[in-house]
Amino acid sequence: MSAPAQGRPSYAAVLRLPYARRTFGAALLGRLSYGMVALSVMLAVTRATGSYAVAGTIMALFGATSVFLSPVRAALVDRHGPRPALLPMALLYAGLLGALAAASWRPGAPAFLLGAIAATAGAATPPLGPSMRAIWRELADEQPLLQRAYSLDGVAEEMLFVSGPLLVGALVQIAPPAAGVVASALLVGVGSCAFVMSPAVRDIRPTAVAKAAARSKTRLQGARALLTPVVVAAGVGLSLGAMDLLVLAFAAARHHGDDVVAWVLAALSAGSAVGGLLNGAVSWRTGARVRLPLLAAGLGLALAAAGLAPGVGALTVAVACAGFFVAPALTTAYLLADEVAPPGRRTQAGAWVNTAVNAGISGGTAAAGLLAARLPLGVCFALAGGVTLLAALACAGRKPKAAGLPLGEGSPFSQEPALNEESRAPSAAPPGSPSTRPKAPAAHAPGFPPRR
Repeated sequence: MSAPAQGRPSYAAVLRLPYARRTFGAALLGRLSYGMVALSVMLAVTRATGSYAVAGTIMALFGATSVFLSPVRAALVDRHGPRPALLPMALLYAGLLGALAAASWRPGAPAFLLGAIAATAGAATPPLGPSMRAIWRELADEQPLLQRAYSLDGVAEEMLFVSGPLLVGALVQIAPPAAGVVASALLVGVGSCAFVMSPAVRDIRPTAVAKAAARSKTRLQGARALLTPVVVAAGVGLSLGAMDLLVLAFAAARHHGDDVVAWVLAALSAGSAVGGLLNGAVSWRTGARVRLPLLAAGLGLALAAAGLAPGVGALTVAVACAGFFVAPALTTAYLLADEVAPPGRRTQAGAWVNTAVNAGISGGTAAAGLLAARLPLGVCFALAGGVTLLAALACAGRKPKAAGLPLGEGSPFSQEPALNEESRAPSAAPPGSPSTRPKAPAAHAPGFPPRR
């Protein structure tokens, strides 16, 4: 679908691709909901029940069904195409958020009812992030353009997760907290409808190549090939989840307030954004499989060094340096997952990376809470960085066979006829292919909402 790129393509060239601005803008509008919904639901449920314990339990239900069922929802998109799968999911999700807002608008709502609605809503969360990344492959069929598209997507997603809570904070100044849940429902409904109506998405249908991915042998090959990006993404998530809490403990130990924590985590976001943009702008000579462990190792070393910081200023610099590797590592993980995924399962492959990051963040925060009460903070930072280092080392020498097809050939939502078995070129990942998102991206503050 992409026009031939002259020389080194820029981010502007990505946005000049046919239908790119319309499709990407619609996806970002819907994904802004994910930056707002976690804080909105937490505030609304806390006000409705008057209990932080109940609110925490309901948020855990909402997050668990959203994160751990993400690959299942992405598989539906791969199997049926984005429009038939995403639109019903988005409308159901928006409707359930509306029901949750209505139930929590006034105090006194039954906790069981709120929990049931929240868990069901989480299960219906549309995978707009993985779907947009799969569409990027359709729009940008040249690897340098795809690299920049993924980097742009990851940095933009990070900005959504930074601005979302700020919008909720402004909204609750003039309306009840449940209004934030209503706004989240409207954003995801309107954004998803605009996304599936874009010409880049509207006429896409799964091909025979996509259906072949359902065979058990292909599934097994795809699962093995995905181990590297998923393991590294989980390691990055564990380290980031731990760092969130350790920064809070570091500030508290030196009698600083929450405003200092906010500035330190803002440095993480800034470093991640700069790193993501630079990563997308470089024409890499090495492949994504080689770069991913190196980027993860850089994050682990920077995070371990943060434990040696004598004060908040030095910690801020160290965290910004760690952030410099976050968006590149996640973007590379998403690109590698896309590169090695079997035809017709690339949306699901991206969702597995999403799930690994989000589960890692939750596990890292919980583990850091236990360790910080028993070990010196410097040791805790070293352990947090060591997790990512171990993941990088475990995957550094691994060379899984890619289960995907070359760029532009038999991609999951291809608009071209699928090649038959006799005429199909041998499956191979393009050499030197660069790897957020992923996910993103990625700014991580305490209670950071899942990437979807």
